Amino acid sequence: MSRAEFLVNVLDSTFDKESWYAPLKASMEGLTAKQASWKPPGEATKSIWENVNHLIYYKERLVATLENREWKRIDGNDTFFITKVTEDDDDWNLTIERADNVHNKLKDLLIKMSSEDFKENGLESDLIDIFLHDAYHTGQIMLLRKMQGSWPSHR
Repeated sequence: MSRAEFLVNVLDSTFDKESWYAPLKASMEGLTAKQASWKPPGEATKSIWENVNHLIYYKERLVATLENREWKRIDGNDTFFITKVTEDDDDWNLTIERADNVHNKLKDLLIKMSSEDFKENGLESDLIDIFLHDAYHTGQIMLLRKMQGSWPSHR
């Protein structure tokens, strides 16, 4: 397996290909908008939806960089609010779709790259940061689901 194939494989394992831990897509499955927007007491806690927004932002920013497009950088805390959190299931489903779309776009771009492309401009390092960041916040999402009783017991 080439370095490029390895990195694409890790990208998938953090999003939709379960390895020895649940990926982001599994952590969002079966949630209603009300569950996704729920927060336990405490100001510092973000909702599942807000965490998903945050992850979407950083992948969209990386995609824009890879496509040489301008991207409006925003404050890290503002990334949790890139879509409005409501109790409307259609809004939540659009957010899930946006997460799917940006993952697939990033994957498509990476598949077309050579191993040398990954070494240029710190891309490999940026990808590893994305992988770790996704895994970290996916863990938070699963903890929130367990706290609210919405994490399937079969996992």
